[in-house]
Amino acid sequence: MQQLITTLLNGLTMGMVYAAFALALVLIWRSTRIVNFAQAPMAMVTTYIAMVLIEGGLNYWLAFILALLSGFVLGAFVERVIVRPVEGKSDINAVILTLGLFIVLHALAALVFGSDYKSFPAPFGVRGITVGGHSLAITPFGIFTIVAVIVVMLLLLLLFQKTDVGLQMRASAFNPEVARLLGVKVSSMLTLGWALAALVGSLSGLLIAGGNLVHPGYMDSVVVFGFVAAVLGGLDSPLGAVVGGLIMGIALSLVSGYLGSGLVSLAALLILVAVLLVKPGGLFSHASERKV
Repeated sequence: MQQLITTLLNGLTMGMVYAAFALALVLIWRSTRIVNFAQAPMAMVTTYIAMVLIEGGLNYWLAFILALLSGFVLGAFVERVIVRPVEGKSDINAVILTLGLFIVLHALAALVFGSDYKSFPAPFGVRGITVGGHSLAITPFGIFTIVAVIVVMLLLLLLFQKTDVGLQMRASAFNPEVARLLGVKVSSMLTLGWALAALVGSLSGLLIAGGNLVHPGYMDSVVVFGFVAAVLGGLDSPLGAVVGGLIMGIALSLVSGYLGSGLVSLAALLILVAVLLVKPGGLFSHASERKV
């Protein structure tokens, strides 16, 4: 029983990390209809920025905020400079660009920050919480991760469902020509979508790094698991991203704990195939929206 509880708690924490990354993918999909495969190395770069600032003596939380802001700026830069020239053409062009950017950012990070493993600090304890004399496999930083992801999900739901900006972002993604006729500044909305997605992606990078070792490729596995979580929940749904992340985290934790860590990637692939066969749009998708 203790092993099961430990496995589930580990899965809950990791599931929220996958959910944070999935939220970034959902955000950029809803605002641009593009899947950004460079989201992970972009988050990795901003995590290294936070590390450099902290090692330089800056307060952790100030470095945390500056890293998020750097992600926002990086996302806007990528859209304006790299993606903008291919906008209006085939969507596959932008996807290929993000794959190329994935490789470039990895190489640049290795040159600038080095390839060695480095310890990233955590603002809270990384030891399990003790309840009733029993130590639980969830840390104060794990609780912070859960709360942070839930807050981001609620903010994204509020953005897309209750604000004019969210409506304009979706209109710009679905039908930019009609949106322009209605007075929407499509180019600004697309830039904002990329910037916000990069900010949320940066949050996922910081949450994964807290109390762990980082290196230029530390986010690579999250690309796969976060993408599967986003597809599982539905690329149009922030709530679905969180639910998908939780399902992925708990399922993969159970596989790792009882069947072996070598089967984790295979389990993720089987989950993805099952979703695509049973409900391709995801658990929380709406068919009418996906066909627009």
